[in-house]
Amino acid sequence: MPTQTNAPRSVTTHDFLKWKAEGRKIVATTAYDALFGRLVDEAGVDCVLVGDSLNQVIAGQPTTLSATLDQMIYHTQMARRGVKHALLVIDMPFLSYQVSREDALRNCGRAMKESGAQAVKLEGGQVVAETVRALVDIGIPVMGHVGLTPQSVHALGGYRVQGRDDESAGRLMADVKALEEAGAFSIVLELMPAERARALSKALTVPTIGIGAGPHCDGQVLVLPDLIGLNDAFSPKFLKRYAQLADEVRKAVGAFAADARAGTYPGPEHSF
Repeated sequence: MPTQTNAPRSVTTHDFLKWKAEGRKIVATTAYDALFGRLVDEAGVDCVLVGDSLNQVIAGQPTTLSATLDQMIYHTQMARRGVKHALLVIDMPFLSYQVSREDALRNCGRAMKESGAQAVKLEGGQVVAETVRALVDIGIPVMGHVGLTPQSVHALGGYRVQGRDDESAGRLMADVKALEEAGAFSIVLELMPAERARALSKALTVPTIGIGAGPHCDGQVLVLPDLIGLNDAFSPKFLKRYAQLADEVRKAVGAFAADARAGTYPGPEHSF
């Protein structure tokens, strides 16, 4: 029998579906370790995504493509130690689910088993729908992702807004419908016109979570180092910075360096 506790109930995929029906907006951020996992969880986000964006903002790589499954599992394990309430989702990296359905089942199963995540996220629409269905059938919740899909950045010709014309908008609609029918519990919409995202969101019974997709999605997600101004070299149009922590870090470390060089730190109050 499970142990009964008075701790707050964790967010589940069923909450996402209920909140969509109620019109309650979903809030998500990324986190890649226990410290920031705890902080964003305590701030009250509904979902923490351990995104393969860590390959860029943490590892310093130019794209997400070289992220590995081991890397994603390691960072999700760390985030799990800090996240107690929000739904924890692991981003499946490039080539961990595209090669074959068997690979996808094995790798996503391993990710869930070893990381402590409650769901996986896969990029793509119709092309991965059968894989999504296979994962859902064995009990692995799947978050979809369409629009600008960073793992396809070279095929898309760079980080460009998607769905501007009627033909590409039609493909987006077919993609989200395929994901919904396959059993995805939510779908990330990235970098598309606001009215396209509105149409997609209205057409679905599962919630959409936008990033660079305007205000009409059922929720919003931002990459945490961008949101708090740690990654201050990245300034896309859709980003609103809620802090300027890169400046604060430089000031703090500079003040420490000045005190250490002047011999004023550590002082008597810092010594044993």
